[in-house]
Amino acid sequence: MPPLPSSLLNPRLSFSLKPLFLFPQFSLAPPKFPIPWQLISAKPRTFSSLASVQSSATDNGSRSGGGRLGALSPSPVEEDVQRIDVNPPKGTRDFPPEDMRLRNCLFNHFREVSQLFGFEEVDYPVLESEALFIWKAGEEIRDQLYCFEDRGNRCVALRPELTPSLARLVIQKGKSLSLPLKWFAVGQCWRYERMTRGRLREHYQWNMDILGVPEVTAEAELISSIVTFFKRIGITESDVGFKISSRKVLQEVLRCYSVPENLFGMVCIIMDKIEKIPIDGIKRELNAIGLSEEAVEELLQVLSIKSLTKLEEILGGAGEAVADLKQLFSLADRFGYSEWIQFDASVVRGLAYYTGIVFEGFDREGKPRAICGGGRYDRLLSTFGGDDVPACGFGFGDAVIVEVMLFICHFDNIFQRLSFPHLTTIFSLLCLRKRDSYQNLSLEVDNIVCALDHDLQGVAATVATKLREKGQSVDLVSESKPLKWVFKRAARTNAQRLIFVGNTEWQKGMVSIKILSSGEQYEIKLDELE
Repeated sequence: MPPLPSSLLNPRLSFSLKPLFLFPQFSLAPPKFPIPWQLISAKPRTFSSLASVQSSATDNGSRSGGGRLGALSPSPVEEDVQRIDVNPPKGTRDFPPEDMRLRNCLFNHFREVSQLFGFEEVDYPVLESEALFIWKAGEEIRDQLYCFEDRGNRCVALRPELTPSLARLVIQKGKSLSLPLKWFAVGQCWRYERMTRGRLREHYQWNMDILGVPEVTAEAELISSIVTFFKRIGITESDVGFKISSRKVLQEVLRCYSVPENLFGMVCIIMDKIEKIPIDGIKRELNAIGLSEEAVEELLQVLSIKSLTKLEEILGGAGEAVADLKQLFSLADRFGYSEWIQFDASVVRGLAYYTGIVFEGFDREGKPRAICGGGRYDRLLSTFGGDDVPACGFGFGDAVIVEVMLFICHFDNIFQRLSFPHLTTIFSLLCLRKRDSYQNLSLEVDNIVCALDHDLQGVAATVATKLREKGQSVDLVSESKPLKWVFKRAARTNAQRLIFVGNTEWQKGMVSIKILSSGEQYEIKLDELE
């Protein structure tokens, strides 16, 4: 086979992420800058809008021409198909190939970090009994569930979180499980609620849980795993941090004022709103459940403390709350992430089952909601009728971390136009900060195999199969295409080699190889093809 014309030899892209950039020029420096809106389409034209144009054209045609009316009118079925809303349901997302590659990269980091820390992956049904979630969160959760009655008259729901399913499985396995358990999961969750930044009606959540370890070392290791994840994707301690506290701080204050134990959960839920509603609203809600004015003022004063030393002066050093927190901060120094964490007594977490250390990840610019959160929940299993086991864990949603990436890249003004940013844009920008984490995000195949004659398509299929059996990826051109198209395809897929099956070469039992990075071209016998 003669050498191919140089005009067809498109060089391989020097940086595989180049096609992913949606904006030709940008800076990651702190100053913000406007995004040319012409480059972004917030509401792409849908088939329904095209259908209305076509319908109008049809109506005009029927008034201006003769013939049978039925020949000019689409069937009812066709009209229904044309008018279908092609957007995903509100609060949900599509993941086309370019975004799916990026989502997989994110999830792979979740899994690799979990495995680095010795955790095993588990999963649970997306569809669970409705009672499982109502039992834990109360009847008020029903309004946030995607729930229905199935054909067997069972009340079921799409899971809004993963922790109840974890508890159910642990109780089901019972004494057959060897403690401690170190489990992680990456699963889709559904919750019907008002959408805000970082909160959709469906999202994927990364959970890591440790069961059977009562010491604070478990919480310290969980926070270390999240820090490791952040480092892997190019996020630093100057971008995000963790607020640390303990539920036992609340307990000690309430005990001083003889507040009944059964009010503890309600106090936690109210105090979790401290950054969401005015302080007068917090006071009114606490008074409404029976706390005295003096108890409310003392509680608010303690929860405003940002120094562990100051907390120790007020509560004393003998209590469990201060002892646990001092141990955690000491361990953070040993794990190497002390600069990532800070004490903040106002962190209580809203879920009633937390019993000790609690923590939240936050963006240091203070823009998105909590990035992730977790803590100790030693009494979780008894909530579902099982025997309690010391436990702690965290939940980390994909939608929030995508927002954090956006803010870090100083693209927050995109929210004026888009309800949810493209993963492609965000990850591409982060690549400039830590390129090695994202070097394989574009489509990349090892080989493109192309038959130069239609009669050789079967031979090309044989070549493709031989390479795939050796573990190489192959994009087989399964129809007759001009060479110019094949080279463009190779550039788009970042192919390493082009393999041509031509009549002249195949008569000798050979194929032609083109190495795209160097331009080297040679022939090789099929049996020697590696």
